[in-house]
Amino acid sequence: NLDTDRALVLLEEYCKKLRKPEEQQLKKAIRKVMGIFKSSLFQALLGSFKKKATRHGTTSHTSLPAALACDVLGCPKD
Repeated sequence: NLDTDRALVLLEEYCKKLRKPEEQQLKKAIRKVMGIFKSSLFQALLGSFKKKATRHGTTSHTSLPAALACDVLGCPKD
């Protein structure tokens, strides 16, 4: 999923900036989120969510994982 891949890239870039000792707990939490995004269960749920949204005409331009990453990290302007 390209949207999930983009979110993972954003999260990985952010993690690289977390070097201070007090930031390590945040880094660990972000790594857990990244693991969830990579899981087959998350991918299956995301696929189901997108199918339902498409059926109901409620699709948007931003994916769920990318939106979450952008909310947390701020999105670069394309």
